[in-house]
Amino acid sequence: MKKYFILFALLVNATYSFSQATNNSIFVQDSLKLISSQFKFTEGASVDKQGNVFFTDQPNDKIWEYDIHGKLSLYMDKTGRANGTYFDKKGNLIVCADENNQIWSIDKNKKIKILFSDFEGKKVNGPNDIWLDNKGGIYFTDPYYQRDYWTRKKPELERQLVYYLPKGKKEAVVVAVDVVKPNGIVGTPDGKFLYVADMGANQTYRYKINADASLSEKEVVLSQHSDGMTLDSNGNIYVTGKGVTIYKPTGEKIGHIEVPEEWCGNICFGGKDRNILFITASKSLYTIKTNAKGIE
Repeated sequence: MKKYFILFALLVNATYSFSQATNNSIFVQDSLKLISSQFKFTEGASVDKQGNVFFTDQPNDKIWEYDIHGKLSLYMDKTGRANGTYFDKKGNLIVCADENNQIWSIDKNKKIKILFSDFEGKKVNGPNDIWLDNKGGIYFTDPYYQRDYWTRKKPELERQLVYYLPKGKKEAVVVAVDVVKPNGIVGTPDGKFLYVADMGANQTYRYKINADASLSEKEVVLSQHSDGMTLDSNGNIYVTGKGVTIYKPTGEKIGHIEVPEEWCGNICFGGKDRNILFITASKSLYTIKTNAKGIE
C-alpha cells in the first residue's frame, strides 16, 4: 500500500507542477505538442508575416520551416551555421551566420547577402541572437562560444558586447558594454525598450532605446538569464533555458512550462493568429496553443 501511495503522490505532484504553468489566463491547452525530434540542436525561432515559423538546427547547418498548415520541411541547407534569426519588413530572413561570424540576409529566392562581417578589422565572437527595430537596424548579441568547426581557438575581441548595425551600413556600433555574456535579445514593438539576457550575470536587463539607437537607463528586470526571448501583446516576457518561464513586465513570475528536454534554446509565437508558442528545445520542436498573442 505504501508503494502505491508514493506513486500516487508523485503523479499528483507532477500534474500540479505542470498545471501551475498551463492552467492560468495565458494557456488554453494543458499539454505540449511534440512536432519532431529529428534534430541535433534547435535554435533561432522566428515568424514571417503569414505566421510560418522558421528555426535552425545549427550543428547540422540547416534551417527548417513549420508552416501555418502544419507541414514541417527543410527550408535551406548550408546556412553558415545559422543561429538566431529574424524577419525584416521585406520578408528577408536575417540570420546570425555563426560559421564565419557574419550576419546574412536571405531573400525569398534564398539568395544570400552578407550584411556584416567584422568589427574594426576583427572578427566578432559570434553573432548569437538578433532583433530588428522599425528602422530596419539590427541589434545583436555577441557572446563567445567555442565551436568545433572554427579554426580559431580564442576570440579576437576582449569583450562580449551588444552591437547595432544601422540599415544599409557595413559598420556596427557598440551599444552595450555593461554586460558579461549577452545572449537572448528582443525589443518592444513601439521601439522604446530592448531586453537583453546576460548569461554571464544570470540577469535580464531592460534598456531604453534612444532616437539614435543607443541604449540608456539600464534596469535589471529578471534575476534569470535566457538563451532566447519573446514578448506577447501584453508585454509579458518569455525566457528559455530549463523550460520556458513567463514574467510580467514588472518582473513578477506568472508561469513556467516544463519541457522534457535538456535545454530550450529559443521561442516565438506563430500560426495565423500568432497564438501558438513554438519552442526550440535541444533535439526537438514543440508547440503549445495559448490565449496570448505574439508581437513579432
